[in-house]
Amino acid sequence: MNSLRPGTITLALAAALVAACAGPKESVVLLPSPSGQDTAVSVTQGSRQVLLAQPYAGAKVGRRSVEAYTSSAEEVQARYRGALAAQPLPPAQFTLFFVEGKDEFTDESKKIVDGVFAEIARRPIPDVIVIGHTDTVGNDAANDILSRQRADVVRAGFVARGLAPDKVVTIGVGKRELAVPTGEGVSEPRNRRVEILVR
Repeated sequence: MNSLRPGTITLALAAALVAACAGPKESVVLLPSPSGQDTAVSVTQGSRQVLLAQPYAGAKVGRRSVEAYTSSAEEVQARYRGALAAQPLPPAQFTLFFVEGKDEFTDESKKIVDGVFAEIARRPIPDVIVIGHTDTVGNDAANDILSRQRADVVRAGFVARGLAPDKVVTIGVGKRELAVPTGEGVSEPRNRRVEILVR
């Protein structure tokens, strides 16, 4: 059996590999990264190795050989349609901002909540993480509470729209992970936020 050894595969879902039996040989093709990051994979058979480091670079692997070839988007779609359809959607990230000292969305963020839920609804089994943040106004204890309230408000909104409660994890980190570093007591709108990861 062939062995695939990862070369430089970046974060999860940074690249997709497609392999399928094609008679006595197998083909491996490196797909473009959804995030645009550079990725690579090494395909080894016996003492022979081929590095795939460009989108649509491919390797044909036989019992005792491996040879490089160039595939294309059209070939991948035609040959691996089933495998591509079975891939999970890549993670999506969103940031919603809040009114100072409150767990109420800013007007701009109210406009994008529907889009966030639409992304969740696209997934058959969604997994959502909501992390609440504050600016540096107020003490640590108050900000910890407020950041968690902000995350819980988002969670409640998703649950009200039909998302199962056990599919949303909420975390409040207070003012410990600032998007914009500031001194104490600074009212920075970009720090008053929730970050949402949808998988």
